[in-house]
Amino acid sequence: MKEHMPPKAKVGLREIAKAAHVSVATASRVLNGRGRVNAEIQKMVLAEAKKLGIDPSRRHKSRTLAFLLSNRAILHAFHSRILSGAQAQCTVRGWDLVFLSYQYSQHTPWKELQLPQVIERRDLVRGVILAGTNSVNLLELLRNRRIVFSVLGNNMLGEHTHLQNCDAVYSDDIHGGLDTAQHLLRLGHRHIWFVGNSRLPWFARFLEGYRRAMTEAGLIARESSIDSEDDTECGYLGTKSLLARKEEVTAIIAGNDQVAGGVYKALREKALSIPEDISVVGCDDTVGMWLYPALSTTREFPEQLGRSLIDAVLMRIEDPDHEPQRVTVPTEFVRRDSCGRPPHPSGKDLSPEVMLGSRTA
Repeated sequence: MKEHMPPKAKVGLREIAKAAHVSVATASRVLNGRGRVNAEIQKMVLAEAKKLGIDPSRRHKSRTLAFLLSNRAILHAFHSRILSGAQAQCTVRGWDLVFLSYQYSQHTPWKELQLPQVIERRDLVRGVILAGTNSVNLLELLRNRRIVFSVLGNNMLGEHTHLQNCDAVYSDDIHGGLDTAQHLLRLGHRHIWFVGNSRLPWFARFLEGYRRAMTEAGLIARESSIDSEDDTECGYLGTKSLLARKEEVTAIIAGNDQVAGGVYKALREKALSIPEDISVVGCDDTVGMWLYPALSTTREFPEQLGRSLIDAVLMRIEDPDHEPQRVTVPTEFVRRDSCGRPPHPSGKDLSPEVMLGSRTA
C-alpha cells in the first residue's frame, strides 16, 4: 500500500513568535507594520520568519503609497505639480496614492516625532514619497521604522551626506543656475545679482550654479538675501535693499518665479523698466509666463520629479537590497522678454568670449 505522508504543519504567528522569543502580539506588530517595535526585535522576528519560510511582504496585499507634503502650503504650485506626476505614474503602475500634509520641526529628535498613523500601517501603506521641506530627523525615523521611502533631494535641510543611503530625486537646479548666469554673461552683463533666501536649500543650490558661472568669468558673485519664507517678499525686499544701497546692477537672478514677482514690483516702484534698465530671470517656470514682461526662467520638470519618486520607491519595495538610487532631472533655460543686453557701455563692449573665458575681466 502507498503510504500517505502527514500534511506539513502550517507555520503561523505562534511559531514565529516562539522562534524569536517574543509574544504573539509583538510578532504580529512586526509582520503587519502596526505600532512601534524596537529595531533589533524587528530584525530578529523578520529573520526567524524567513527561516520558517514566511515572506512578510506577501502578507501585505495593499498597493497604496503615501505622498507626504512636509512643511509647505497644500496648494504650493511646484509641489502640486510633483503630486500630479506622482499620481499619474501610480495609475500607470497600478498603484494608489494617498495625500498627507505633515508639519514638524527639524529640531525635534527623531524619537519624538509623531508620524501620521496611516504611514505606520504597512498593511495599508507600502511606501512614502517625501516632498515639501524635510530634514534629517524624519529620515532617521523612517529608517528606524523600516518604512520604505524616496525623497525630493533639492528641499532637504542640513548636510546632504545624509541622503547617500537614501533613494533621492533631484532637479538639476545647480546646472540651471549656471545656465542662467552664463546666458546673462553672453548678453554682456557684468553686474549680476542673486536675490532670494540663501538659507533655504532650493535657493542655495540655484545660487551655487550662479556663483560657479561668475567665478569662471572672473567676476564677483553678489547676492541680496532676505531671511523670509515668503518668496514674493524675498524678491521685493531684496531688490529694494540693493537699490537703496545704490549698488551697480544690470541684471537680477531671482531664486524662483515668485521671487521674480517681488523683484518686478520693487523695480516698478523705482520707475525702472524691464529689461531696458535691468534684466530679470527666475527659476522653476511656474508663474513666469503670467508676469509682464514674460519672465525668462529656468524650467524645471516637477511632473517628471513625481514620476521618478514613484519609480524609486516601487523599486525599493520590489528589491529592498538594491543600491540607493540618485536620480537627477535636467532643467532648461527658457528665454522670454525680461532679459536683454545691459544698458551700460562697459557691459556692451565685452564679447561673449571675454565674459566667459577670461579670469582677469
